[in-house]
Amino acid sequence: MSVSAIWAGVRSRVRRMRPPQIIALVFLAIILLGSALLCLPAASKRGEPTDFLTSLFTATSATCVTGLVRVDTGTYWSGFGQAVILVMIQIGGLGFMTIASIFFFALRRKIGLRQRLVLAQALSFDQISGVVGLVRNVLLGTLAVEGAGALILMLRFWPEFGLGRAVWYGVFHSVSAYCNAGFDVLGDLASGGSLCGYVDDPVVNLTIMALITIGGLGFAVWGDIRKNRRFSRLSVYSRLVVAISLGLTLGGAAVIALLEWNNPGTIGGLTAGGKVLASLFQSVTLRTAGFASFDQNALRDVTKAVCDVLMFVGGSSGSTAGGVKTVTVGVLVLAAVGTARGRTHITAFKRTIPQSTVANAGSIALLMLTLGAVGAGTIAVIDGVSFENAIYETISALCTVGLTTGITSGLGLASCLILIIFMFFGRVGIMTISVGFMMANPAEDRITYAQTRVMIG
Repeated sequence: MSVSAIWAGVRSRVRRMRPPQIIALVFLAIILLGSALLCLPAASKRGEPTDFLTSLFTATSATCVTGLVRVDTGTYWSGFGQAVILVMIQIGGLGFMTIASIFFFALRRKIGLRQRLVLAQALSFDQISGVVGLVRNVLLGTLAVEGAGALILMLRFWPEFGLGRAVWYGVFHSVSAYCNAGFDVLGDLASGGSLCGYVDDPVVNLTIMALITIGGLGFAVWGDIRKNRRFSRLSVYSRLVVAISLGLTLGGAAVIALLEWNNPGTIGGLTAGGKVLASLFQSVTLRTAGFASFDQNALRDVTKAVCDVLMFVGGSSGSTAGGVKTVTVGVLVLAAVGTARGRTHITAFKRTIPQSTVANAGSIALLMLTLGAVGAGTIAVIDGVSFENAIYETISALCTVGLTTGITSGLGLASCLILIIFMFFGRVGIMTISVGFMMANPAEDRITYAQTRVMIG
């Protein structure tokens, strides 16, 4: 069979694929390509090939904007390896179709219907009209925000590391923070790794927090804010995102500060202002960013449980963040409150939320909880780690957070594969995968059965 015939067959098969299938398979292709590049001797500082498991784990973590690593990014990977990781972070954060749109714009080519469908799916946009304008704003906004963040961080790092390294550190951490990836290249230069050396540095902390928040709110929300400016004029979805995000950030920071105030292993040795800043940073980074400003293994058990909850919620739909998403949890809370009050309809800001939305929210939450529990239990049994640390690591992977208690580098093959699969599921989306590969036959929807009552509660 000729190459042209094979290519024609591939194109024909791709045309028959649904957008969710295309998204999942392209993400997989990017991960495999990145893994191959990271295996090259040029990708490591030692100039030796890297084993495929480490390369695959790193590529998956970067493309799925998680931040879990088996080797330190700053000390193990060369400039070439770090550049490969940075490109995968950017593609994973914005989505491959968003990046591909640059070429359509540059060549002045029209984006067809099929491309618009994939774009809408990738950005969690509920309609194809206006999606091209949204993508253009996303690209311009990303350039502006990442550029501003890189400049501020560069100026902060310049006196400490010199101009060349400061520029690279500024760019890398700005992109990593905006895409909620959590990768850092400071390595051992900062005591404890990640951002532990800057735990009470206001410039680094506030800049990183701003980038994480902007990236985690969602592109559609920022477009809504830019257009309407006032909270009362925003869509119900945008108002829910802003309100829930603000509540979780401030509430999480308050709880973390209360529980860790006198813990010498985390924030106990800082000034009052440093404790507040570190607690706020921890609350923000738990929303799927994954940067650490202190040792996560030193957290009290009850604090780890609070962190698990915040990681599980994550950011917002159509953003660079993972998790079950803020509005998903918000809808479930509203449904629970409404049911407790005997209401038959769920409302938010004087608007009724469809029952189908409530059902989808419940399904997503249940699937994520089930996967997290099964994965944590499996890792705990296989590698003999505590279930507490295993659930922390598992939720971190599944919700694309990247925070770790330090057990990742010591996990065996089976546990690493579980985390790799979870990172992929977390970034692509449980519902995207299920809709793309497990959708029921449309003929089944035409069969209707008589209703029955079952006992609940």
